Amino acid sequence: MTTTAATGAADAFRLRAEQWLGRSVPERWKAERGALSEAEIDEIRLEWDRRLFRGGFAGISLPAEYGGQGLGLREEVAFHELAARAHAPEGFGRIGKILVAPALIADGTQAQRARYLPPILRGDHVWCQGFSEPGAGSDLASVSTVARAVPGGYLVRGQKVWTSFADKARKCLLLAKSDPEAPRYRNLTMFLVDMDQPGVTASPIRQISGASHFSEVFFENAFVAEEDRLGPEGEGWRVAMGVLNHERGAVEGVTRYVEMRGDLDRLIACCAGRAGTCSPVADFDTRLELVRWQISKTVAYQEDQARSAAAASVLKVTWSELWQEIAEYGLGAACPDHHAHWRNQYLETRATSIYSGSNEIQRNVIGDRILGLPR
Repeated sequence: MTTTAATGAADAFRLRAEQWLGRSVPERWKAERGALSEAEIDEIRLEWDRRLFRGGFAGISLPAEYGGQGLGLREEVAFHELAARAHAPEGFGRIGKILVAPALIADGTQAQRARYLPPILRGDHVWCQGFSEPGAGSDLASVSTVARAVPGGYLVRGQKVWTSFADKARKCLLLAKSDPEAPRYRNLTMFLVDMDQPGVTASPIRQISGASHFSEVFFENAFVAEEDRLGPEGEGWRVAMGVLNHERGAVEGVTRYVEMRGDLDRLIACCAGRAGTCSPVADFDTRLELVRWQISKTVAYQEDQARSAAAASVLKVTWSELWQEIAEYGLGAACPDHHAHWRNQYLETRATSIYSGSNEIQRNVIGDRILGLPR
């Protein structure tokens, strides 16, 4: 496709997506979100995943032969930016579509793809990601959850934490130690675990903001069949690195960019003048547009896994720390019209430099893969 044709196709996609979002985002969500009960919010979010599928916007960058739209990462990023600007709800299908589906395409069997991809795209199955543990967050290779081989499969025993959607999920993409005698990085295996079985307990975690976005999950000899091992035994680290590259990448970044743009616009329009004359808002504005540039860079490197992963690490550090600074400044501005908003944002953004791989770990990646610093 020529550059002109590609630009025209991208513009047509954006127009179609913008028009669809304009008539599809629930008015009740836009007008009454703050007054909705948790059950009502869950219902809207579940329905949104199904509405995306019916509208042709599920699996935008997944190959058509696997049920996706067969478009590119640019279109995926463009849609998420437009959806965020349209104040669309976030469905519960994010982990399934953005993390699990690419892993299934890269390492799954034909049977696994046929079984799991359609309900992921339709919004019928919610997935969670069982990676972090109390003693193994950023140091993912130190997971201690064990998958012990038994006839027909494995028995999983251990604990995961900070697990998004675990209390709603039907399946879990779980990394576990399958061979305690194997060397580090070769002792892990990835599994597709049924959450709706005896031996699996999800307990929501209440955060300092009052919200509960995560859960801790306990596995007490939960069974996972041999056919639900994702990739060869001992290859879990490699599979996990592919998953994390998607988690820290452009789709997450563009959603955060739009949220931060809304916060910064609020500062510029109302709150910044209350905090004195030495305002850093202009600097925030410049740095926020650099986040957008880094998103474009991550997309441009999508065919080069090493460069893409490094760019994603830079992106994650950049947006997470900037958002913390914006929220802290907003809270200090003491604007009575937006005090509740800034209090919530300040508390919520304390975690941005920790989740999706702590910023300390991301700096190690940057030093190793971009700067070439000695270990």
